[in-house]
Amino acid sequence: MKKLYFNKITPLLLLIFITAGCTEQYVIQTNTFEEALVVEATITNELKKQQIKISKTYRFEENGPTFESGVEVFITDDTGNKFEFEEQSDIYISKLEFKAVPDRKYQLHIITNDGRSYTSSTEILPTENKIESIIPTVETIEGQRGVQINVNSYDPSRTSKYYRYEYEETYKIIAPRWVYQKAVVTGPQEVSIVPRTEEAHTCYGTKNSNDIILTNTAGSNEDRVHFPVRFISNQDYIITHRYSILVRQYVQSLAAHTYYKTLKKISASGSILSPTQPGFFYGNLRSEDNPNEKIIGFFEVSSVSSKRMFFNYADLFPREHLPPYYTECEQIPLRFCFGPSESCRGDDIIDYINSNTLVLYYRDYLTNVYYLFPTPCGDCSSFSSNIKPLFWEN
Repeated sequence: MKKLYFNKITPLLLLIFITAGCTEQYVIQTNTFEEALVVEATITNELKKQQIKISKTYRFEENGPTFESGVEVFITDDTGNKFEFEEQSDIYISKLEFKAVPDRKYQLHIITNDGRSYTSSTEILPTENKIESIIPTVETIEGQRGVQINVNSYDPSRTSKYYRYEYEETYKIIAPRWVYQKAVVTGPQEVSIVPRTEEAHTCYGTKNSNDIILTNTAGSNEDRVHFPVRFISNQDYIITHRYSILVRQYVQSLAAHTYYKTLKKISASGSILSPTQPGFFYGNLRSEDNPNEKIIGFFEVSSVSSKRMFFNYADLFPREHLPPYYTECEQIPLRFCFGPSESCRGDDIIDYINSNTLVLYYRDYLTNVYYLFPTPCGDCSSFSSNIKPLFWEN
């Protein structure tokens, strides 16, 4: 599970959502803070080592959730198979690769290091529905012109219906004030200009979606999805050169969809004084020892399909000016000398270079003036990766 949505709600005052069924309305009841386990668990029909995250709720004034260590985690199915998980770097990963298969019932089991035991309801794998295409189109939305990225899929059996999306976007970055040389401090009052040996001109940034993205076709005549999964302003620097997005489409059960829909609603609430602002609600996990004990989370079994696409800015906005760089690139001229004169800025130049705050663009040897820029303007590796991804297509 890549996205840790539950962290958005746990710093707030706890409220209890009790559901009598997936189609019932949630009944909200205000409560004071109580510590509870938070479980993030989705297994899919992909053959891989599946992952489960277990943490605790935390107060608003605390820094963040605490990973629950020393937990025994395993999944069983109705044919007697047992899939064990082991703790690795603040997450639980299955010891062996496995995948969810149709017509089999799965159940999550958790035993904490103090002996408390929890189980989920049994869940089955929904119908798989593959992404047919991802299409970028130029649109104007709420007065903003940009790129709308639409996901298309179709299930002729009409059994999928409920969908959740995640995406990973990767984009090419070109430092606008890059030069093939750089300045390095070689003495107390000495700077040398040397050739660059590392890639600093062309880099790649990557971001993951951080929202709960849902849609459904339950009210439609057919199970056909044409869904806007991402909108990017034409002034956003991430599409300046070349952009790629990998979209993952999860087919959900009605219960899972209802849970995530509620989670999305409450995590988007803007005020802690809102009557719909929670920090807790029940999913499909329960304590084996104490039916009144609270546990947050949902054990989801989901079929998933993924697809990647690329586009260049010039493909969609031909002959238009490129978006502005993500930061201001104002040239800063400083004279390299030392002494009482206010025009001598040698000490400042050395400090800027040592701290990697500014980088050299040009040195005027006649006046001994260094023309500098903020480091991201001349060295993209200062904030992104200078290694081309293996999947990248030029």
